[in-house]
Amino acid sequence: MTLLELQRNMAGAIMAPLGPGDRLAPCDAGAIVKPNGRLTSAERLEIYARSYWYRILDSLYDDFPGLRAVLGPRAFDKLARAYLAELPSQSFTLRDLGSRLPGWLQTHPGHGGRNLALALDMARLEWAHVEAFDGPAEKLLGPEDLLELDPRVTFRLQPYITLLALRYPVDDLHLQVSEFAEGHGEASNAVLRHKERRAVRRFSMKPEAVYVAVHRVDEAVYYRRLDADEFRLLDALRSGKPVGEAIDGVFGESTLPIEELRGKIESWFFQWAENGWFCHPGGESQ
Repeated sequence: MTLLELQRNMAGAIMAPLGPGDRLAPCDAGAIVKPNGRLTSAERLEIYARSYWYRILDSLYDDFPGLRAVLGPRAFDKLARAYLAELPSQSFTLRDLGSRLPGWLQTHPGHGGRNLALALDMARLEWAHVEAFDGPAEKLLGPEDLLELDPRVTFRLQPYITLLALRYPVDDLHLQVSEFAEGHGEASNAVLRHKERRAVRRFSMKPEAVYVAVHRVDEAVYYRRLDADEFRLLDALRSGKPVGEAIDGVFGESTLPIEELRGKIESWFFQWAENGWFCHPGGESQ
């Protein structure tokens, strides 16, 4: 066996999903590591397998606290193990581990239980949070660049911004769960999980359509609620439509007085630019 073959066999054994009782999956452990005076080959290899799996499970646990609160710890653990078994890590960084979780949950609705729609919204929000935290930023356009808007011009949104049309107000719920976690940092896991579940029960679970922009300011992530028309306009601009076409698509049949409509649109553009949401058309990095 070559060194490369040995490395691949060891990686395969370690990354294979753990069996019942978190035991090592069946493999020819003796061909990979030797036993010692206290442990068999399988027992030695199992230490590495458990370390690997517990680390990646902890990473999902940290990145999706809201989803964990919605589903409950046991259901979330089952979901995380099933997801990682089917879609193992393909990146050098744990940051990307949950990138496919919202889509995976959509195609595996059984893991969402009775709160599937709520769980899907929360998963989408929490992955958007990860992207907003450390996603790339490009050279921004400021309010002074928007003094005279040509209706033919197109705008690009910063790549770290995610626009979400949600069926539940999970932005508020996520903040509540985060506050519980921060306020009970030294509490036991059992106490913390109980309080997370209380946060979900106390929050209204009635569907409510909300529109949210997940973005960052000074390395901190924020959720900004958007007016429905504001969301539609931003979404049209993000898709590459010229300003004039995007505005006509959203307000073409509006009955608002033209001055009121103009003031609303100008106010939105000013706020977006002030927050640094627009970036240079050429895609220049900061």
